[in-house]
Amino acid sequence: MKRHHDMPFGAQPTEQGDTRFRLWAPAATHVELVLSGDAPDAGSLPMRALADGWFELELPSAPGRPDYAFRIDAGATIPDPASRSNRDGVHGPSTVVDARSFDWPDEPWRGRPWHEAVIYELHVGCFTAEGTFASAIARLDALVALGVTAIELMPVAEFAGGRGWGYDGVLLYAPKAAYGSPDDLRRLVCAAHERGLMVLLDVVYNHFGPDGNYLNAYAPGFFNPAVATPWGAAINLDGEGSRTVRDFFIHNALYWIEEFHLDGLRIDAVHAMHDTGSPHFIDELLAAVRAGPGSQRHVHLVLENDLNDATRLSRDLAGGPLLADAQWNDDVHHAVHVLATGETDGYYIDYAAETVRLLGRALAEGFAFQGDPSPYRDGEVRGTPSTHLPPLAFVNSLQTHDQVGNRAFGERIATLAAAADRTDALRALLACVLLAPSPPMLFMGEEWMASAPFLYFCDYEGELAQAVTNGRRAEFGRFARFNDPGVRETIPDPNAESTFARSLLDWTERERAPHAEWLRLYTELLQLRHEHLIPWLQGSRSGAMSLAAPETLRITWPLGSGRRWHLQAQLAAHEGPAGLTELPGTAVYRSHPEAARLAPWSVQFNLETP
Repeated sequence: MKRHHDMPFGAQPTEQGDTRFRLWAPAATHVELVLSGDAPDAGSLPMRALADGWFELELPSAPGRPDYAFRIDAGATIPDPASRSNRDGVHGPSTVVDARSFDWPDEPWRGRPWHEAVIYELHVGCFTAEGTFASAIARLDALVALGVTAIELMPVAEFAGGRGWGYDGVLLYAPKAAYGSPDDLRRLVCAAHERGLMVLLDVVYNHFGPDGNYLNAYAPGFFNPAVATPWGAAINLDGEGSRTVRDFFIHNALYWIEEFHLDGLRIDAVHAMHDTGSPHFIDELLAAVRAGPGSQRHVHLVLENDLNDATRLSRDLAGGPLLADAQWNDDVHHAVHVLATGETDGYYIDYAAETVRLLGRALAEGFAFQGDPSPYRDGEVRGTPSTHLPPLAFVNSLQTHDQVGNRAFGERIATLAAAADRTDALRALLACVLLAPSPPMLFMGEEWMASAPFLYFCDYEGELAQAVTNGRRAEFGRFARFNDPGVRETIPDPNAESTFARSLLDWTERERAPHAEWLRLYTELLQLRHEHLIPWLQGSRSGAMSLAAPETLRITWPLGSGRRWHLQAQLAAHEGPAGLTELPGTAVYRSHPEAARLAPWSVQFNLETP
């Protein structure tokens, strides 16, 4: 089976055996194709100027000519912005890749329905000691045994340096060479599908990284200087020339799904995409995926949106998504974090009062803030109504790469809970997240409460490296604990290789206490989810939440086939009230089966069958 995505950008091998090179360079008057290798035509060849800023050249394919670049107006030589491979990094030449040379063995794979999703977010470079696509394959069986059904790769598009989170990518079509070749990524996807695992990819379409992005030199129309963002000028999604810019990103989404047979995308920071036109860029992208590969098999689209905007989560009459399948639910994470750690700094102040009520609303209805004033935002209204949406429209988590790595010292939630003497709280909250109807997401190593932090790391050089280090430390200066410049100096240097090394998982911990006990608990809870909840999630609806006491939570969710899923949780360090009526149905999980009353930090889930 061959898989290939046709697009108007970059180096495109044709069925006739030629290679067509295309570049959009509206600010250039002359573009040359620079070829390397042993081919007779190695060197510089002028490209033909076309309308609307395009340059093109078609040549016979030759095995001795793998690498190429573009020379702009007899000056700078740049890599292809649509390069499918850049083996020497973001400043080196690009490599012609013919996706049809790979034989896919997974033709029968049509994905899995969204209601079966149990997601595992991972960073390829830190997931194993080797940090490669190939080495990740050896760990897939462990994820299957855990109960995971989907892996979500943090961004793998080529970025500057050898280490980084991936959110500063500049060559968005090229898998990171440090992780392996494009075919290595394809083999990882095949291995996952062979084990019944979906593969989702995190993509970033709201900015480019600061190093290796040459677009301003020949295609300044990629950016809108009138709109400033934390990363510089905004991506031009609605101004002159924006049609080509929009196409560049839409083709990128289709490329990953089609050429790498991915099962979906997680789209980063939708709230940071500036577009005043109609349809909005993200709506057009989602619709293109639905009409394309999403019409042939299960393809899932997940959003990150800090605005709690539910408009792209609407369902059709059959309950299927019209645009996006789901959105990360920060409200669940933030309320859980406050209960498990006691922290109320920064945006956690929004969850400091009535924490259990806010958590219950988020678990039951989607968002905790549905047009409610946010204290952190000085009373600004945040969110839109979400009670009309099913639980499947939200992804819940105890921790993510953002919430761990954006801390000064990258502490995981288990470390923070233990320091606050709230490990019992964390166990209860874990059950609430893994057994609530919304698809849960784990962050790599969470299942055994890995001791390694996940720090912010990168690999820049010179003035940029120093600016990133200084900026990282300065941003924590507004917190009281970092007012002292000497304390800020203890924040790990993002550019130090040791910062990256500390973030690598130690898989041997899984076999030792207390990590092995956590792994057993995660495995047990996910097994219960698969056996008792997932079969009835199609047709599930928003839940009804009540508080029998300020920390005593009850939620009932309607499921498919007339079933109902009940949660009762005492989310405090004291017993719950006496005299509560029994939950309907049969107990599926009881954290304290011997307790006569609601024990501190206790959780029970029941399944009611008609």
